[in-house]
Formats: sequence, structure tokens, C-alpha cells
Amino acid sequence: MRAWSVVRPGPVEEGSLRLVEKPVPVPAEDELLVRVRACGVCRTDLHVTEGDLPLHRVGVTPGHEIVGVVAGAGPAVSGFAPGDRVGVAWLRRTDGSCAYCARGAENLCPRSEYTGWYADGGYAEYTTVPAAFAYRLPDDAPDVALAPLLCAGIIGHRALRRAALPPGGRLGLYGFGGSAHLCAQVALAEGARVHVMTRGAAARRLALELGAASAQDAYAPPPERLDSAILFAPVGTLVPVALRALDRGGVLAVAGIHLTDTPPLHYETELFYEKELRSVASNTRADGREFLALATRFGVRATTHPYPMSRAAQALADLKAGRFDGAAVLVNDLS
Repeated sequence: MRAWSVVRPGPVEEGSLRLVEKPVPVPAEDELLVRVRACGVCRTDLHVTEGDLPLHRVGVTPGHEIVGVVAGAGPAVSGFAPGDRVGVAWLRRTDGSCAYCARGAENLCPRSEYTGWYADGGYAEYTTVPAAFAYRLPDDAPDVALAPLLCAGIIGHRALRRAALPPGGRLGLYGFGGSAHLCAQVALAEGARVHVMTRGAAARRLALELGAASAQDAYAPPPERLDSAILFAPVGTLVPVALRALDRGGVLAVAGIHLTDTPPLHYETELFYEKELRSVASNTRADGREFLALATRFGVRATTHPYPMSRAAQALADLKAGRFDGAAVLVNDLS
């Protein structure tokens, strides 16, 4: 099969991601073989490609927002049939037995593995997934519309819950890409007042079209104090900016897996009055199921920009440069 491979971590513009030939993967006894139909483009794919995250697999194929159909299965798998449409997300496997898994926090499992980082992902004709970590998808939505929900949507949902937004509260979103624009739709549907701080004019327009109360530059103060904020942009210098925008008792959740260094924090203006700073680590399968149900209930829709999968490197470069709002999705043209 043809698949994209991180041949040498580095700037995506310099050829770190290349289209190569790989064997069709053989599913392990508890895994599904999935023929990929679409795969969302996530900023984490860029971090893996450019070396911001250390490689766990030489020549790894990125991609973890995968919509496909079952093409085969290992001998221990039941409940899936060839042709079933499934989703493959970031969290690929946990040990199921550690203290974190036992208390329902499988996202903190020290032996967790991740699609497109620890194992080959969806920038390819085929991929595999443990059957227990595959999502059954609704029949009435197109592949391209569903793909961004499988990471951008799920992680945004966990970040929203980590931000502890009170009912009817004031929420600030820093950065407004694939994850934030899905998170905003859930927050708005649940009655929040949303303010968006982001660098791109197109992203600010999208925020207002979706119902945000305001949209301004990433470093500009929102028009009112915030009960909660989520930092989606991987920019550490925005941490104190967002903390200063919080009201007393407010919570800032940092949603990304990678963040540039944060500057020193000034206790009195940025942390005092019981403000909280929280990180977000991956997601649980329960998060995924809850978000996909809410997305159906609230009619959450991704703003998508399809690319042929043969142009995956260009899609990542465009993501890096902020050339589109919403989310890019690769449509498989490799086979």
C-alpha cells in the first residue's frame, strides 16, 4: 500500500514527510484492519512530523482522526463485520490494569499508546486499531464531516470539561482551529457566552458566524472577565494573557499536547484569587462516546477543507501557516 512516512523529523516544508510503499498491516488478534476513507489533519500530526514530539516508531505514518471501513479482523475480535464504518482516534491502547485505568482515568495510563505516534495511523490506504478502541459511527454523516470529531472534537470536549465552565458562564477560547471551533459549538449549545482570541481574520469571522459574542486578536483582552478559558494555540506566552483575563476563581485549561515555554507568572495578577491552571492529557473512551453523542444531539458540524491524501504534506504546511479556518481532512486517493 501507499502511505505517508516521517522519514526524518523536521520542518514539513523540507520533506520530512514522504509518500512511500509499506506492507498492508496485519491486524493482531484483538485488532481490526481498517481501509481508510478519510483522515483529519491535526496539529499533533505536525508536532510528530517536525519532531516537537519524540518519535516512538521509525518512519511512522501520522494520522489519528480516521474514518474507514472494516476490511479484516484478528481471531479474538467479535461484534464487527467487513464493511462496518468505524472511527479510529488518538488513544489507541491502554494496559487496562493500572491504578489510573482502574479509577476511570485511562488517559493517564503510563503504558498508553497513540495512533499515528506509537503505531502507524491514517495517512495511508490501511491502518489497524484494537477493536475495543474503535468507535462505531452514525450512518447519516459524510466521512469528511466525521473525521475532525475523532480528535479535535473529543479533545476539545475534554478541555471544556477540564475548564469547569459554570452553567451560562463566560468562556474564552485562545486559538480557533479545528478543535476550538467544535468545542465552541458545544459550549454555545449548552448556554455559554463565548469570546474568541485568535490571530487569524478568517478564524475570527468563523467564530462570529458560529455565535461567539466577540472575536479579537490572540493577545487582546476579551470585553468581559472570563469564568473559564481554554488555550488551544501551542503558544506558552498566551498562558499569562489568558490567566489575566480570568475572573476570580476562574480556570484555564491548556488543551495541547505540546506548548512552547511559558514566561514567569506574576502571582498577584495572574494566579491569586484562586485561579487555576490545568493541563489536558489525551482523552478516555468515555469522553469520546459522550462527545459523539452530544455532537449528534446539538448538530455540531466541522468546517472542513478537503485535500486529496496524496497532498498530505501540503495540508500540514497549510495548517502550520494558518492558511485555513476549521479543519483540513484528507480524502483517500492513494488506492
